[in-house]
Order: sequence, then C-alpha cells, then structure tokens
Amino acid sequence: MEKLLDCVMDIGEQMLVSGGEVHRVEDSLKRIFSAYGAKRIDVFIITSSMVVTIHTDDNRIFTQTRRVTDYTTDYEKLHRLNELSRNICAHRLSAAEIKTRLSEISAGRTYPLWLEFLCYATIAGAFTLFFGGGYGEAAVSFLIGGFVRCIIFLCDKAVRNKIFTKFISSFAATLLAFLALKLGFIPTVDKVIIGNIMTLIPGIGLTTALKDLLVGDSIAGMLRTIEACITALAIAAGYFVIAVLSGGAI
Repeated sequence: MEKLLDCVMDIGEQMLVSGGEVHRVEDSLKRIFSAYGAKRIDVFIITSSMVVTIHTDDNRIFTQTRRVTDYTTDYEKLHRLNELSRNICAHRLSAAEIKTRLSEISAGRTYPLWLEFLCYATIAGAFTLFFGGGYGEAAVSFLIGGFVRCIIFLCDKAVRNKIFTKFISSFAATLLAFLALKLGFIPTVDKVIIGNIMTLIPGIGLTTALKDLLVGDSIAGMLRTIEACITALAIAAGYFVIAVLSGGAI
C-alpha cells in the first residue's frame, strides 16, 4: 500500500500539473484506493498542495504530502492519465506496472517548439483581423506573436514565474507594436496590441477556477480566481508602462 500511495500521488500530481480540476483529481485518487480495498481515504488538494491519508483493513495509516509549484495546460496528457486511472481501477495494476505506464505517459509525444511559435503568431494575427485590423496590421501582429512566444520560452527558463512572464510578454508586445507604429508599418497600434494580448489572457485558468467553485472546491477555486485576476493585472501593467512612456492613449 505504501508503494501504491507513492505511485498514485505521482498520478494525481501530474493530473493537477496538466490542468485537471481539483475535484477530478480527488475523485480519481479516491476511486483508485477504493479499488485496492482501502478502508478510509482522506484527500485534500488545492492548487499548490496535495495531502492524502489512507487507512487499511489491518489498521495501518499511510500519509503523503506533495508540493505543487508548476502548471501547464496539456489535455492530451490529462486524458491519458484519466485512462490510466480507469485501467488501474479495473485491473488493479501493481506499483511497478503503474510506474511503467506513468513513465510512458510522461515521455509521450509533445508539440515541437516551432509549432508553438507558429500557433502563437497565427492566433495573434487572426485576433487582429477579428477586431477590425487590416492585413498589414495582422502581418505585424503575426511577427510579434512569434516573438512573444520566444519571450515566454526564455522567461520560463530564467525565472519560472508565470505572472512575471505575462508582464514581460505584454511589455514586449506593446513595445514592438509602438515601434512598428513609429516606423510607419501600421497606422494604429490598438488592434495589434489586443491581438497579442489575447494570446496571454488566462482564459483556461479562469474557467477551471469557476468549475472548481461550482462543484464546491471553494479554496482551490478562489486561489485560481485570484491567480487569474493577478495575471490579468500583470498583462495590463505591461501595456500601461509602455503606453505611458511612449505618450500613447490609455
């Protein structure tokens, strides 16, 4: 049971890191331990911490705590982890088998960096067109979008603070947009700036926070809501600083 607890905590941590809702992770862990005959299961999860205690039939108690500090959005990985959880419940896999399956999932296919650059650029250009910008503005927004993804990549390697990363990315996008305006490449900057800011908005995080609140996970929901609001403020601050320095309209 001790080895099982360690494996299942790995699964829960990876689900949480990949963008899973708190209630989904808690439910998955409870179902797995129930399948192995645990008498009582206490699971407490928030966005940054996991605490699990299980009671066995022979009156032994096992507890483990995990600190979660990093988050991504990887629904493909989350889907595979959910599938693994169902297989564990159905077939009661051994701890060694679980670790092997989990290693395969962790080493699974990821999208290449160049594709992420292209997606950021395309989304920025598309939103610029959506909000009424011209093709020239969309082209500039496309180039800035790719550069913004480069900024995010470098910041993730250097500081690993997502709020600071959003501020720097918004700062850089706004600076480049005003630079393009000064050089005469675009007539206005508003459509270019908003097109790139749309790639930074924490929409998935806010949606997950609302889902946590609706199912009763108040603490996790409030924490994620606060984080999303602070992230939005950081994005606005990045624009505000450049707009003030350049004398642009606020």
